[in-house]
Amino acid sequence: MIYITPKNENLYDVTVEDMDTTHHEVTLSDDYYQKLTGGKISKEELLEQSFQFLLNRESNTMILRKFDLPVISRYFPEYESEIRRDLR
Repeated sequence: MIYITPKNENLYDVTVEDMDTTHHEVTLSDDYYQKLTGGKISKEELLEQSFQFLLNRESNTMILRKFDLPVISRYFPEYESEIRRDLR
């Protein structure tokens, strides 16, 4: 399960419950949110999809504990195109 709690408009706590429960602090700017989604889904939905994307590739214990959402594309270049594709 993925739980997302806003701390402010650009900062979120994300908890992933799996074999081990992990906590992550994720920054999501309005510009990057608009770039990826065009406002078609909420920021929370984008974060949930992003964590699902990560969990399909690695365990929750391997996900960085604190990061800006664009960092995902540094590790997984297909991230942005897959997120956009899933919005169609």
